[in-house]
Amino acid sequence: MHRSLVAGSLAAILLSGTALNASAAEYFDRIASFPITANLPADADKKAETVAEIISASEDGNLLVYTDSPRQSLGFIDITDPAAPKPGGTLSVGGEPTSVKVVGGTAFVAVNTSESYMQPSGKLVLVDLKARKVSSECQLPGQPDSVAANAGVLAIAIENERDEKVNDGALPQLPAGALVIGNLNGNAIDCSALKTIAMTGLADVAGDDPEPEYVDVNDEGKIVVTLQENNYIVVVDGKTGKVESHFSAGQVDLKNIDTKKDGRIDLTGSMNGVVREPDGVHWIDNNRFVTANEGDWKGGSRGFTIFNKDGNVSYESGASLEHEVVSLGHYPESRNKKGIEIEGVEAARFGQDNLIFVGSERASVVGVYRDTGAAPELLQVLPTGVGPEGLVAIPSRNLFVATSETPLHVEGGVAPHVMIYQRAERATPAYPTIRSAKNAQGLPIAWGAISGIVADKSQGGKLYAITDSAYGSAPRILTIDATKKPAIITVETLVTRNGQAAEKLDLEGVALSSDGGFWLASEGNVPKGVKNLLVKVDAKGAIQEEISLPASLEEGAKNYGFEGVTVTGSGADEIVWLAVQREWADDAKNSVKLLAYKPSDKSWGAVRYPLDKTEEGWVGLSEITAVGDRVIIIERDNQIAEKAKLKKLYSVSLADMKPVALGSELPLVKKTELRDLLPDLKAAKGYVLDKVESFAIDAAGDAYIITDNDGVSDASGETQFMKLGKL
Repeated sequence: MHRSLVAGSLAAILLSGTALNASAAEYFDRIASFPITANLPADADKKAETVAEIISASEDGNLLVYTDSPRQSLGFIDITDPAAPKPGGTLSVGGEPTSVKVVGGTAFVAVNTSESYMQPSGKLVLVDLKARKVSSECQLPGQPDSVAANAGVLAIAIENERDEKVNDGALPQLPAGALVIGNLNGNAIDCSALKTIAMTGLADVAGDDPEPEYVDVNDEGKIVVTLQENNYIVVVDGKTGKVESHFSAGQVDLKNIDTKKDGRIDLTGSMNGVVREPDGVHWIDNNRFVTANEGDWKGGSRGFTIFNKDGNVSYESGASLEHEVVSLGHYPESRNKKGIEIEGVEAARFGQDNLIFVGSERASVVGVYRDTGAAPELLQVLPTGVGPEGLVAIPSRNLFVATSETPLHVEGGVAPHVMIYQRAERATPAYPTIRSAKNAQGLPIAWGAISGIVADKSQGGKLYAITDSAYGSAPRILTIDATKKPAIITVETLVTRNGQAAEKLDLEGVALSSDGGFWLASEGNVPKGVKNLLVKVDAKGAIQEEISLPASLEEGAKNYGFEGVTVTGSGADEIVWLAVQREWADDAKNSVKLLAYKPSDKSWGAVRYPLDKTEEGWVGLSEITAVGDRVIIIERDNQIAEKAKLKKLYSVSLADMKPVALGSELPLVKKTELRDLLPDLKAAKGYVLDKVESFAIDAAGDAYIITDNDGVSDASGETQFMKLGKL
């Protein structure tokens, strides 16, 4: 299966319906990323669970306030200088905060204090932001999940959520939830005047158990409430408590989507009659609102919908944002029942533009749309931390903020981050750095987990990349046009064995062969019985030869095997070099092998390469590239974000690369530092990505690096494709 791209303009190769508007002059770029762990006390366990879920901003836009449910607290971030956010500490709120809204100098915090699902309880906590202390509390008639305020109206969704372990999570599970409303006096509230508005008896689906999920209030004081599991929406007059309209959120027919959890992205599936089950909701103006159709009980339509307040659908996104996400390499194949799982939405006016922000929890991105009154125009997609939840726009400062709530730091991964973006006039947005074009079927080329590249010998800006095992039994060679910004994946070539997609390969390196094909390095996995293999394929991806390690060497092989491949010499003197990532059983500490395979006589040899040391984690190799009279190697630690200390390019003279037969004393090569990549990785203003795994120098002499996004598995999906220029 060799898919090529029909030649055409840049506009033709971007996705129809989701192409970025070249005439748009203002874009958001990320300017800072704040790790939530920075708000922990100095003596706190840095691996303790802490998250940033829902977020709000002070009226002057200088202070961010977020909920941290595991620590039962609010967190504060000083963004007086948004490019240099500072920790503002935390405040205990006596329960699990589920939502927060700042009005004037007060943060209104919805707090869950439930003893159990059957005995739900909660309170509204008022926090004096200047004093950073709780000023008062109001008891609530159940477990709150969302709070909103506008036009003198305060609204709280009392969810009284179901226990998903009871009866397979089926509804009804009483007690029923409700809506609580109150009139604000400036930034104060009279607890005794709060009203409870019943939401029962409205929905066709378990109408006696509505479970209100999310609320928002427009400039006229009208409240929109989503009843997620009921697949229902209610509009209430916030001043009188009268239900003005209520209607089903409806269904969507989805085409060209991935429906099988099989480790591949296959956009040929379909689902009909999928109930939207909206989570987040936000008014766009006084007559329309947008819903995030995450799904929970039975549905989830993978997109967002714009409704008129009478219930008529103004716009349905369908799978369009999901296709854009596939094109950007952010599709989360590890979970596709709800696809990219749209969870949060925000809307605000920036200058002359009404903007809509749509957050994807599973793809870790936010789509930014311009409201047109009809079909919204996708302007750009922003990368976020893992699992974005809270979104807040600060138009007065041209800022947008997204939180993340996935605490991977508990197991040594990346902590939740709050990411800050600023809107300004720019030729193009900084992200994405690479995306795919359409394939022959008119769908985006699916990709992710790029683990190695090689440059075309004669054409500058033309690269070939390979994908690793993150997407299962679909190993591919991707052709990249790096002359475009962003770089464009123009062709995908499936690696095949006997005419079928080659299984049990974990491709980590690619090099050009003299006959127009490729050498591929496949990393072994001892527990899964997968061997380290040197694989020879033709230009169409068909495997011609699979070369195993000598038995004596295979015995000492561990995981962390082949991580790069390159070729030196020609004819009878051709040598295929393979970089081994970490020490094997027969290696000295802080020393790894560079293996040498000679195709002319099928012999093996090796040299030793000295590894740097690190205080935390491990150090290994990720790439080897022959350039002129030297080879260039990526050496890195396995650390991410602020823990990352070592991401470097080293060079070794070819004169030093004199392999000896296996079993002999291997010579130790001398390395020279060529470039510290940490400044390059920090330039994206997010956290430092751990897996910089690809390096090449093209025919014009320009160097490139690419990070591996792990196929969006416990990762944000962000890929940084960087042109380093001449080295």
